[in-house]
Amino acid sequence: MPFVSIAQTKKIKDLENERKVLKNEILEINSLLINNSKKKKNAFNDLESLTYKINKSETLIKLTNDQINLLNFEVEKNEDKIYKLNVEIIAARKDYSDMIFNSYKSRLKENRLMFLLSAENFLQAFKRSQYFEQFSKNRKEMALSIQTKVGTVKKIIDTLKTKISEKDSLINFNLSEKKILSNEKKEQNNLIRSLRKRESAYKKQINDKQRQASLLDKEIDRLIKEAIKESNKNSSLSTFSLTPEAKALAESFSKNKGKLPWPVERGVIIQKFGLQSHPVVKTTKIKSNGIVIATTKNANIRSVFNGKVLSILKFKGSNLTVLIQHGNYISVYKNLSKVYVNKGQNVESFDIIGEVFSSNSESKTTLQFSIFNNTTALDPYLWIAK
Repeated sequence: MPFVSIAQTKKIKDLENERKVLKNEILEINSLLINNSKKKKNAFNDLESLTYKINKSETLIKLTNDQINLLNFEVEKNEDKIYKLNVEIIAARKDYSDMIFNSYKSRLKENRLMFLLSAENFLQAFKRSQYFEQFSKNRKEMALSIQTKVGTVKKIIDTLKTKISEKDSLINFNLSEKKILSNEKKEQNNLIRSLRKRESAYKKQINDKQRQASLLDKEIDRLIKEAIKESNKNSSLSTFSLTPEAKALAESFSKNKGKLPWPVERGVIIQKFGLQSHPVVKTTKIKSNGIVIATTKNANIRSVFNGKVLSILKFKGSNLTVLIQHGNYISVYKNLSKVYVNKGQNVESFDIIGEVFSSNSESKTTLQFSIFNNTTALDPYLWIAK
C-alpha cells in the first residue's frame, strides 16, 4: 500500500510539472504570437497562432483533468483510511475499557501480594509475577496504540484537507480555461470560415515554403557531406574522421542530450520534428528536419554547445543559415538576418552567433533549429533542456 501511495504522489507531481511547462508555453504563445497577431492583422497567421494556443490549452485541460482524477483517488483512499482507523480506535478503546474494568473488578492491585503469597511454590509465584508484568505492559501498549492511531487520523485529515483544496483549485482553473478555450474556438471557426474561399491559395503558399525548405535542406546535406569527405581526405566514408579532441567534444555533446541550452533566450516550439499535418490546413503535410521556435523580434541566436563554425550559408530565397560542428554532430540555425561569426571560428556554448530575421509583414519571428549526427537529422526537442 505505501508503494502505491508513493507512485500516486509521483504521478501527481509529474503532472503538475507538465502543467507548469504548458502554462509557460501558453504565456509565451500569448506574448510572442497572439498579441503580435492582433497588431499585424494577418488572418492566416492569426489562425495559425490561435491554433497553436488551442492545441496547448486542450492538452493543459486534459492534464489538469488527469491530475483531478488522481487527487480524487487520493481523497477516497484517505477517507477509507480514516474510516478503518476510526473503527480500529473504537474497538481498541472498548478492549482497553474492558481491561481496566476487569482489573478494577478483580481488585488485582490490592490482591497482588496475597495472590503471590498464596502460590504453592516459587515457580508458580514467579509465573504469577510475570502475569502481572505482562498485564501492565499490555495496558500501556494498548493505550499507546490508541494514541498513535488518533495521531495518524489527525495527520490523514490534514492531508485530506490539502488534497481537497488542491482538487478544488484545479477544478476552478479548468472551468476558467474551458471558458477561454470556448471563446478561442469560436474565434478560430470564424477565421476558418473567412479563409475557406482562399484555402487553395494557402495550400500553394505552404507547398512553396516546403519546396524552398527542401532545397535548403539539400544544400545543408551537401555541405555536411563535403565536410565529411574533406575530413577523410576525399575518401568515400560517410562519417567524420575525428581527431582525439574532436572525439572528446562529440562525446561531451552526446552526454548533454536533454540538457543543451535553447538557441534563444525566450521562445516556444510551434513546429515539431518530422512529417506532420499543417496546424491549419490539415490536408497538407509538412516535413521538418528540425524544430521551429517562435521568439522575440530581433532575438540574439546562441550556440548550444562548444564547437567550430562549419559554414555560413546564404541560399537563394532564404535568409542566412549557420552550421556549427561539434565533433561528428552539427547544430544548424536557420532564418538569421545577421551573423556575427566567421567560418572556421571556434565558439562556446551561449556565444551569440547572430540575430534572427524579423519580418515587418509577419506576426511572428521564428528560428529553425536542427541537429545532425553526421548526415542524419535528429529531433532537437530531445536534446534541448525542458
